Amino acid sequence: MSKKGWIYIVIGVLTLAAIFVMEYNKPKKINWFPSYVSHHKIPYGTYVLNDLMEKYFPNKIQRIQKPPFEFLTRTDSIKGTYFFVNESVAFEEAELNTLLDWVDQGNMLFVASRSFEKKLLDTLHLEQQNIYNDGTLEPLFYFELVNPKINHKRVEFTKDYYTTSFDQLDTLHTTVLGQVYSPSDSTDTITKHVNSIKQAFGKGEIVLTSFPKAFTNYFILKDNNLEYTAGLLSYLDRNGQIYMDNFHKSGKSFYTSPMYLFLNTKEFKWAYYLILIGALIYIIFEGKRKQRAIPVVTPLKNQTLAFTRTIADMYFEKGELPLITKHKIDYFLEYIRSKLHASTQNLEDEAFLRNLAMRSNTDLKEVKALMNLISKLKAKQFVTETELKNLNQKIQAFKANVDGK
Repeated sequence: MSKKGWIYIVIGVLTLAAIFVMEYNKPKKINWFPSYVSHHKIPYGTYVLNDLMEKYFPNKIQRIQKPPFEFLTRTDSIKGTYFFVNESVAFEEAELNTLLDWVDQGNMLFVASRSFEKKLLDTLHLEQQNIYNDGTLEPLFYFELVNPKINHKRVEFTKDYYTTSFDQLDTLHTTVLGQVYSPSDSTDTITKHVNSIKQAFGKGEIVLTSFPKAFTNYFILKDNNLEYTAGLLSYLDRNGQIYMDNFHKSGKSFYTSPMYLFLNTKEFKWAYYLILIGALIYIIFEGKRKQRAIPVVTPLKNQTLAFTRTIADMYFEKGELPLITKHKIDYFLEYIRSKLHASTQNLEDEAFLRNLAMRSNTDLKEVKALMNLISKLKAKQFVTETELKNLNQKIQAFKANVDGK
C-alpha cells in the first residue's frame, strides 16, 4: 500500500477513536418512560415510594406479582388495602367484580391512574374530563389537598400538557381529597377541578386519584412535593396489611433478555459495540483467502479411442488388411445382435434381410448389398484397401440410419 493510503487509514482510525471518546463521555440520556415499577430508579419509577412505604408502614407491605383476580380468589383471609399505581390501570370485568366484592367486605381499594375504565366510573357515579393549560405556553399545573388538617403547600408540575379530573360527582357519597388547576393570563376566575376522591363502598372504601405521577421518584424528590404524596398516603389504613400491586405496570418488572446487562451498562455497551466493529473490520480486510492459488489440474483424457487408432494404424501399416476386415465384420455383426436383436447365423436369409431392413430403417437393397459385400469379403484371402474403405463407408451409413442421423 502506498504511503498516502496509510495516511488515510490513520486519519480514519483517529476519527473513530475521537467519536468513541465523545460518545462515551456524553451525559447519559434521562429515561422519562412512565414505568411505575417498584425497583426502577428512573424519574417515573416508584423506587422511592416503595422505600417510603417500607419505612412508614413497617411489616405491613406485601408486593403482589399476580393479577388481583388470581390473588383474591386464592383465600378469604386477605384483608387490608390493595394499592395500584400506574399510568393507566384497567381491570377486566371479572377482575373488577372480584375487587369490588372484596372492598364490600370492609377493605380499601386505592387506585392512582390517569384514566379508569367506564364500569368503575359508572359504579361510583363518576365521569372524567381532560384539563389543559389556559393561556400559558409552558405546561404548568397546581395540585393541592383540600383537607385542612394536612399541612402542605400547593405543588406545581410542569411535565404534562394535560391532566385528568373527575366530573359529575355524587356529592352525597363522595369526599373530595384533592384538586388541580392551571394558571390563566386573563382575569377569568380560575376553576379548580377535583382529581382525588374517596367513596364508601359497602363496608369498605375506594380512593381514586387521577395524578399517578405524585407517587413517582421525580415528583417525590422534587422540592417539597413529598408532603403532597404523604397527604394522599395518609388515607391508607395503618392498622391493616397493604398489598402493593406489581402486576399492572407499564414497564417490565424484570428483563428476560441477556443483552439487557450489556446495553444498560455504559462500559459493557461500548465494549459490545467495539467487538461488533472489530469483527466487521476483520471480515472486510481478512475475508480474502491467503493461501496460494490452487493449480488447475486437467483431468485425464479418455485414451481408448487413441489406443484403438494406434493399433489400427499398426495393422494397416503392416498390410494386414484381411485381419482388419475380419475384426470390422465381427464387430459389426455383434452390433446387429446387441443393438437390433437380430440373429446373424444366415446373412443371406430373405426373412433376416427384411427384418434387418425394417429394424434399421434402411432400404432393403442397401441391406442386401451390405450383406453380400460382407459375405464376399469373409470368403476372400486378400482384401484391397479400396474394398476395406467401401466396407467401412457402408457400415457407417447403416449405423447412421439406425441412429436416425
